[in-house]
Amino acid sequence: MASNFLKLHLQTTKNQTPFSIHHHNHHSHIFLINPNVSHKHKIPSLSIHSSLSSSKPPSSREEAILQAKTCLSTCLEKPLNNPKLAGKLKKLKQPRFQVEIPLVDDSPLSLSQLALDVFKDMSIKRKGSLVETLVIWPNVSLKEAGIQAFESCSLSHVEHVDLPSVNRNTRILSSADLAVFLAPEPSQLGLIKTVADSLYPKPVVIFNPKWDSEEENGFGDLKGFVGSFEVIYSFMGLEVRGVLSKRKGMVFKCVRDGVLSGEQWAVLVEEDGEMKVVSRFKSRPGIEEVENVLYNLMAINSPITKSAKFLRDLVSNVTGKK
Repeated sequence: MASNFLKLHLQTTKNQTPFSIHHHNHHSHIFLINPNVSHKHKIPSLSIHSSLSSSKPPSSREEAILQAKTCLSTCLEKPLNNPKLAGKLKKLKQPRFQVEIPLVDDSPLSLSQLALDVFKDMSIKRKGSLVETLVIWPNVSLKEAGIQAFESCSLSHVEHVDLPSVNRNTRILSSADLAVFLAPEPSQLGLIKTVADSLYPKPVVIFNPKWDSEEENGFGDLKGFVGSFEVIYSFMGLEVRGVLSKRKGMVFKCVRDGVLSGEQWAVLVEEDGEMKVVSRFKSRPGIEEVENVLYNLMAINSPITKSAKFLRDLVSNVTGKK
């Protein structure tokens, strides 16, 4: 979401991701990979010009999982330790989070291994007892694969159920402190909302949804529900190819210290072997916004543009005009 799943040398085709873009009038191509779509590569070893406090992008599978676990546990710490005050007038807002980590492939083994890696030793600070976590799989076969993966370690506080049958098991729902929906399908959104409402005010998490942000406008009455989930961790690899050069980069977000407000989406691009932030957005950037940033960057750094700028500056120095 093997350690070789995160390479950013991302040339993809339309059947791999809905984000493939070809704009011949710009004489360049942008290739973007949705983090919810599987691929078999890894991030190159690049020096990152930022510290952990500035949400450094991951350079390996292990680092990505550690970042996601830390991000999720810190965001959950407050709501899981917040006592429900009797007679409280203001209705509590249900904590709803979304986490996006690329998978090795679409196999049940990859998804179940990712779930195990994230939840087997995730530290969620809570006074008094362990956090009872309900892992909700999209179907029975994935649930069985998950149970088999979790057999390698004894986790009495983690229970598994498949989404189609979860409403028939009121005991599991009532005993859960936290529900995690793994790789749900768009067709299951109505059921997810029903389960989330029944769990109120307990926190719910969607992990690697099988839809992308561009699809959300087509969800009708469920658009608001989907939009109520705060993306706390996500990254998407990208590559821009120009006539004479190409760039690798990333769209990345990581909420720090459980503080949801103010964390921006960053667009990073490789420059001289380093990933550097070239733009930030308050909300998840759409394809066109990322395109504009990267096309402008490619133009600024292309030999043709640099030559034109040199000639312009030379003329300005001679004539005194801009």
